[in-house]
Amino acid sequence: MHGHHLIALTLAVSLVAGCRTERPMTAPIPVATSEPNVEGTVVGDDRTAMEAAIDAGPSAPAATNEPSMATGGAAALAPNAPDSYVVKHGDTLWGIAKVFLRDPWFWPEIWQVNKQIQNPHLIYPGDTLRLVYIDGKPRVTLQQRGTMERGDSARVLPRVRSEPLESAVTTIPYATVAAFMSKPSVLASEQIKGAPYVFATRDSHVIISNGDTLYARGFQSPAEMGTHYNVIRVGDALRDPDDNRIVGYDGIFTGSGRITRAGDPATLIMTESSRETVPGDKLFAGGVDVPLDFIPSSPKVKINGRIMAVSDGVSVIGQYQVVVINRGARDGLAPGNVLAVFALGGYVRDTVDQGYLGGTSRLGAKNVRLPDERTGTFMVFKTFDQLSYGLIMEAKDIIRVEDLVENP
Repeated sequence: MHGHHLIALTLAVSLVAGCRTERPMTAPIPVATSEPNVEGTVVGDDRTAMEAAIDAGPSAPAATNEPSMATGGAAALAPNAPDSYVVKHGDTLWGIAKVFLRDPWFWPEIWQVNKQIQNPHLIYPGDTLRLVYIDGKPRVTLQQRGTMERGDSARVLPRVRSEPLESAVTTIPYATVAAFMSKPSVLASEQIKGAPYVFATRDSHVIISNGDTLYARGFQSPAEMGTHYNVIRVGDALRDPDDNRIVGYDGIFTGSGRITRAGDPATLIMTESSRETVPGDKLFAGGVDVPLDFIPSSPKVKINGRIMAVSDGVSVIGQYQVVVINRGARDGLAPGNVLAVFALGGYVRDTVDQGYLGGTSRLGAKNVRLPDERTGTFMVFKTFDQLSYGLIMEAKDIIRVEDLVENP
């Protein structure tokens, strides 16, 4: 009899304790599985990751009821981060990272690379990315391909990925980088020294127009027939706003042409002319010589620099415009590094009357410097010794030349 009372008492206590147990603030941590046929809920609309990220608005602090990584300099999941995402044509790695993360430059901390793939960072349209938890931490994994389902079972078929590298998702928009690199508006000293140059023009023409012939020398390797080159004039020196040292030169587009005869000198026929082309002007290939398979990351060292120039020569800089900053490889920057952009705080005289007699406070008013305000996010895609090219990924306010760039 006592045994029955003891059992009943135990069950009652357990029931009360169960009813009073509070739900944890974070979502339950799913158990990670290595089975390739297990997927989350696929995001099925037609928007690319970049379009979805833009529609979601600027990065915002994650909601308190959303699962997130530990604070204190670590990554936090974006609000409403999906269980999985199908990569689409037109996606960029930045846009995909922004779908899953509040701060996309923390992507390396959650990306679970596959060591069996030659370049584990490459992602292709059609790939499915899954958000899982491993040892209590969120990770994004690549859904393995070659899975064939039959009823409730699945078997994995070995498959060699045969997509060309060009079809892989790039970190930033390819077209924007290609347009700038083929017609650079700012030239680093390293670019100028290694570029071929216009040697002479046929019949000593001063003004070159479409169909005219020019000759060039200084190719690092033999010029190939049909290769397209843009002709860039080396303009005024570009000086670092911090210490006035020369870190580059203005680049002025004069025209373009293609190789019709190899040799030294090589022969080019002009296909476009926008201004006078003269001996000494530099040639730059029309393609892109920048690997775009880097991943977003925070710089490993402390960076404090400034925006020196913008590609389009405008005074107000917006999203997806190429800008040049006065920090480069020797300062510790590398392609993929992300920096925060800040507008320099101005000075305001403190003339507020604090109760002193006869306006004494106005006579002794001091200039007070306002705090710097964050206006955007910048990503490096090409570094030189003393300067770097990069793209404005987010613009929350007006961005101008001489604005500050710092670690995010």
